[in-house]
Amino acid sequence: MASGHGIVCGVDEVGRGPLAGPVCAAAVILPLGFEHQMLNDSKKLTEKQREKIYEELTGMHGVVWALSLVDAQEIDRLNILQASREAMRRAVSSLSLIPNMALIDGLPVPDFPVPQRAIVKGDSISLSIAAASVIAKVTRDRLMLEWAERFPHYGFDVHKGYPTPRHLEALAKHGPCEIHRRSFGPVAQQTFRFEL
Repeated sequence: MASGHGIVCGVDEVGRGPLAGPVCAAAVILPLGFEHQMLNDSKKLTEKQREKIYEELTGMHGVVWALSLVDAQEIDRLNILQASREAMRRAVSSLSLIPNMALIDGLPVPDFPVPQRAIVKGDSISLSIAAASVIAKVTRDRLMLEWAERFPHYGFDVHKGYPTPRHLEALAKHGPCEIHRRSFGPVAQQTFRFEL
């Protein structure tokens, strides 16, 4: 979106809390005058609404967007905070248009590739951050559905890797798979147990 800052992008990430799968960040530049009746923080939308908005945004002329995924192995190497920040940096750096300003949901990100403004609860305030949250969420959820087919024991299609009772039970029974974050406490405990 063009504004007093020139070209502005919204940036958001999803997937900090899960025990499995990547953290995913999106950066989105919306066209000038963009309006949307339903677009909001992805957590406030139903899955059906998110899917509909995702298709609209990614197919809309004038919307510029990019994604970045940081997988479980890199999360374990960096830690989840650094991995989330790295995903956001990469998403912005992957845009085909260089923004003059990035609006980031939450707190400032060090060493960011463009000037930034951090907005707490930004996904409820900024349309471009909300758009980034929807694109990142839908992308990650779709990936977890693919992993669910490969590793059907864990129920990734239901909980998307979050630490639900079902997920913890499956982890205790089967041990971690390749997309589990071994640096996360519940996974680390089971990794140790299964390696004994």
